[in-house]
Amino acid sequence: MSATSIQKADIDNKLDREKNNLLNLHEALNKSNTNTNNMLTILQSFENRLMKLESTVEPVYNETEMLRRRQENIEKTMVTLDNVLGYYHVAKDVEEFIKEGPHNCGLEKYLSIMDRLVQAHNYFNKHNPTSLELTDVIRVYDDGKEALVIEFRTLLGRHCRPVPPVMILDMISTDEELPAADDIQLEHLPEKILTELSLISTWLFTNTKNTEYMKDYTRSRSSMLIKSLQGLKDHMKTSTGNSAISLFSMANSPAPSGKGKTPKDTPGRKSVRKMAHSFKRKAATALMQSPFDPGHKRQGSHVELPKEEILDVEVDIYITELSALLKLIQSEAQLMSGIIADKHHRTVFDNIIQEGLDAVIKNGELLAGNAKKSIAKHDFINVLSVFPVLKHLRSIKPEFDFTLEGCATPTRAKLTSLLSTLGSTAAKALEEFALSIKSDPEKASMPKDGTVHELTNRTIIFLEPLLDYADTAGAMLLLHGEQAAPSEAVDVKKSKLKLADYITKTLSALGLNLSIKAETYSDPTLRPVFMLNNYHYILKSLRRSGLLDLIHTWNKDVGQFYEDRINEQKKAYSESWSKVMHYITEVHEPISQQRIHALESSKEKLKDKERQNIKDKFSGFNKELEDILRIQKGYAIPDPELREHMKKDNKDFIIPAYRMFLDKYKRLNFTKNPEKYVKYSIQDVADVVDKLFDMSA
Repeated sequence: MSATSIQKADIDNKLDREKNNLLNLHEALNKSNTNTNNMLTILQSFENRLMKLESTVEPVYNETEMLRRRQENIEKTMVTLDNVLGYYHVAKDVEEFIKEGPHNCGLEKYLSIMDRLVQAHNYFNKHNPTSLELTDVIRVYDDGKEALVIEFRTLLGRHCRPVPPVMILDMISTDEELPAADDIQLEHLPEKILTELSLISTWLFTNTKNTEYMKDYTRSRSSMLIKSLQGLKDHMKTSTGNSAISLFSMANSPAPSGKGKTPKDTPGRKSVRKMAHSFKRKAATALMQSPFDPGHKRQGSHVELPKEEILDVEVDIYITELSALLKLIQSEAQLMSGIIADKHHRTVFDNIIQEGLDAVIKNGELLAGNAKKSIAKHDFINVLSVFPVLKHLRSIKPEFDFTLEGCATPTRAKLTSLLSTLGSTAAKALEEFALSIKSDPEKASMPKDGTVHELTNRTIIFLEPLLDYADTAGAMLLLHGEQAAPSEAVDVKKSKLKLADYITKTLSALGLNLSIKAETYSDPTLRPVFMLNNYHYILKSLRRSGLLDLIHTWNKDVGQFYEDRINEQKKAYSESWSKVMHYITEVHEPISQQRIHALESSKEKLKDKERQNIKDKFSGFNKELEDILRIQKGYAIPDPELREHMKKDNKDFIIPAYRMFLDKYKRLNFTKNPEKYVKYSIQDVADVVDKLFDMSA
């Protein structure tokens, strides 16, 4: 067979198979159509039966639902009727409980009775406002309402107590020994009483327009705030004993021991001890500021250590009082949140804190007033007490502002006004002090011995404490000075630079005044001694206190300036030895070494003129040395280190020259009485120098 025939036969076979497949597909499709028609018939029959069932059941359901609703209405009507009937008898039923008051029958039960009276009142007021029953309900209701107000007042009076001073000190204590997370919460009232007060106030606020209970709450809590602050002041005054001795002795502190603590570890005791340490540091600083070593007698000047530097209890008490006020009003705000409705929070809070805030503000204004009086008297040391108060008030004022947010504008302005008053007073004190340095009289209290002047000592005592309050003092100068800057332009760096500038100018005025005063001495040698003492004391005090570092942020040459002035005064002082040196350095009619050698190597004798010349030199030396001892032992150099340094300089200046002079002439036979002229050995001269600057020598 040909290939074409085979291919044709193959195609015919495939075509037959496809025809068979198509035939089978038609048969399957016919069966599927038959099944679909059967299912549709069944579903149609089921739908017809459901429609018949629904038409039969629906009337029964509707009738049942109607009956159920009727039953509910009947039950509601019976309940309402019972309540309405109860309204006609409620006054009589509850009158006995109302007379007993909430304390006897229980607060929750009493409030539920009051709710019944409210409902009866509303019913009769709406449906029968002229009924006699309404009159009875109103009478009993008013009695019950008054009883609730009285109960609220009684609970406050019975359970409110001032906060113990030791607890306040614990709360405001910043001792490092206390854990930072150990936050002390004040418990003004027991939890049960807080709940009852909250229930009463909530009911009164919801059901009445009575605000008497808020006035009672305001009066009670305001009184407790005042008593807490006064108790704290009394406690601190008792603890300090109003004297430095009892302040430093903590053995009699009334702070009780708490659980798990020994008495000496009570945080309240630590707070008082910390305040005592502040006074110790002040006293020690004031003593260090004295330019005189122990036993040195000062002549012609009368500086005494100011008592204010040793003890200023009232200022520390006031600083503590400020912190206590902040903590107490914060706790009052927290306490009232569960008792007074939010709507009245700010008004009630404002009224509670008024008296306490006014008392603290008044004390601050009194402090400012006393400072102004001190300024007028030029008693500037007392004014220093303003700066720790200012520093503390500035640090806690943001917390005060946050706590007082929402209060009346006059209330929020009080602390700002106090801060401004204290700030302007402090700035005025600084300016007046600088002016007093410039205008101090030329001959005022001039020391006869050339020691440190009273003005210098007073200036250092005033300036040194300012370092602890550099940012505060500088800010006050910027805000309240002659060229006041806006508060937003003041920062810590600018404040410290301003204070450094102020101190530099004050010291410059002091130096100029001292220079003028020095000219009043008739003794020209006493002038450089006086200036040397003052310059040295100023520089030493600036270095010791750290003020020099602050000043160098403004002018880095100040330290070197004082070093140069000290060296100049030493050089000027050395001129006082010129007459002594005139004789031993043989400025006038010297005898040559060649002549001395010739005399020693031969039997030749000194001429009368030469002998007299040598005698005059020794006599002149002796006289001038004795005059210097007589005069300069009355001079004062109170600083031991400087005094010894000056003596050493004198020895280094005089003794080498005297040794050469003595060696040159002691071998020559210029007199029959050598002890008359050679009165001082090298050691004798050194001993004379050691007696300088010492009246007891």
